[in-house]
Amino acid sequence: MGREVRGGIATFIAMSYIVVLNPLVLGLGPDGAGNTLGVDRVAAMTALIAGVLTILMGVIAKAPFALATGLGVNAFLAVTIATHPELTWPQIMGLVIWAGLIMFVLVLTGFRTAVFNAVPSSLKTAIVVGIGLFIALIGFVNAGFVRRIPDEANTTVPVSLGVGGHLVGWPTLVFVLTLLLTVALMVRQIKGAILIAVVSGTVLAHILEAVVPSGSSVESPTGWSLVVPQNPTALLSFPNLSLLGEAAPLDAITQLSSFTAALLIFTILLSIFFDAMGTMVGLSDQAGLVKDGKIENVDRVLMVDAFGAVAGGAGSVSSNQIYVESSTGIAEGARTGLANVVTGALFLLATFITPLVEVVPFEAVAPAMVVVGFLMAKNVVRIDWEDWGIAVPAFLTFVVMPFTYSIADGIGAGFISYVFIRVVQGRIKEIHPLMWVVAIAFVVFFSTGVIEGWAG
Repeated sequence: MGREVRGGIATFIAMSYIVVLNPLVLGLGPDGAGNTLGVDRVAAMTALIAGVLTILMGVIAKAPFALATGLGVNAFLAVTIATHPELTWPQIMGLVIWAGLIMFVLVLTGFRTAVFNAVPSSLKTAIVVGIGLFIALIGFVNAGFVRRIPDEANTTVPVSLGVGGHLVGWPTLVFVLTLLLTVALMVRQIKGAILIAVVSGTVLAHILEAVVPSGSSVESPTGWSLVVPQNPTALLSFPNLSLLGEAAPLDAITQLSSFTAALLIFTILLSIFFDAMGTMVGLSDQAGLVKDGKIENVDRVLMVDAFGAVAGGAGSVSSNQIYVESSTGIAEGARTGLANVVTGALFLLATFITPLVEVVPFEAVAPAMVVVGFLMAKNVVRIDWEDWGIAVPAFLTFVVMPFTYSIADGIGAGFISYVFIRVVQGRIKEIHPLMWVVAIAFVVFFSTGVIEGWAG
């Protein structure tokens, strides 16, 4: 029991940054109507839903896998779907609910488990690596370490280092120093390294902003990218849970044409369908929960994971999923659902300290995304690079994800190329029938532009 409690605390410390990070990703971006979700509201609901789902995973699946808002999916909603001129945030979250309900059906029918078993292990690993690279890129971009080159620059180079190829500004210094501190703490295997680094970076940011004010990046390219460090209005307060129930799944269907609505739901579904795969495999292997190639209670794990999409949409915080940071708790000895109960209880407690998001700049949090990306990307060594039928699809999977800013695009590129190369190799019998189904689904997915043109 001591190991489970320590493991639960360690997992919370390792992933609690999401309570600060998710509001910065989702809470500030406007929807098609120009409205935002609000940082304080997203922060409160992020902690609440993460706590409830994490406890459910522990009680139902009896696994030490904590859940919270998925970083790749929330960025996909904020960067891609939220730009749709006809959609509001309640409708967007309604689409997430529909995707989660479909996921439920796929789990109940055994389809998701079957697809999970049909995907070659190296492709599962490539998905994890790709998501890691994607998360790291988001961290670099949102911290201003990597920036898009303006169109008026008349260059074919899409991005550059800092401003005009140079690292300038105090916020950038905070990001670099916090990243180095995070790495140093993790190298020394200091428990809670990510949280310690985020707190340290925040303190440094406040000191610098008080001594040499930088302002917002809206005012100056050397300013703070998302949140200017400021004193909190309160340390403790009753959480603002007004986002609960704001999602509008029916409006999401009626607002759009049937084809467009189905297309967006399909896109979200593909984005969240495979996210849990690689993480679940890695954590299960680490915890010794894999027996004869099968994960214990895999159906229950996938059921709670599917419910994470529905709950996340209902709370307007995006789909929730299993977190790779659970490995921190497993390393502390967590092996059962008791650790999850501890982690979930701490998340519920965190709902009362969400006003602290007002003091944390993204430059102090982005290093955590980069390091988490590294933790996921280092699994690349588990891919069979000698077999081109696996190596090329794996490569396309984890390269296309960050380059297109889309998890679904990377998975689709990998699955389609896997089927294609196996056919070219004359090894058709090695292609699982469900891989054909998924590959064809992705062909349709990539052809949506053409299909929309025909439909129009």
